[in-house]
Amino acid sequence: MADVHDDPLDLDGQDKAADIRARKSRAEAVSEADDIKWLMSGKRGRRVMWRLLDRAGVFRSSFTGNSETFFREGQRNIGLIYLGQVHEIAPESYPTMVEENRAKQ
Repeated sequence: MADVHDDPLDLDGQDKAADIRARKSRAEAVSEADDIKWLMSGKRGRRVMWRLLDRAGVFRSSFTGNSETFFREGQRNIGLIYLGQVHEIAPESYPTMVEENRAKQ
């Protein structure tokens, strides 16, 4: 039996399904933002984020001169997504994270 939301003639059903998807997407975005805020609120969480960014190659060139560059760019892209979330969601924590890790070098 077909789902009512799959019926192209049921515009109300289509609208309701779209609303449900939009609410779910917003709830997931809020939850993800809360997770990033929580992670960046403590020293341990900032260490974890720093390791993720470092291992992803965010702070170094990904160019190798061969096809490994493509792999490294993929890793770096994921790191840049995380870095973007930090700057968007918890920008006040970024300088703290940098300073904490500068002291280790």
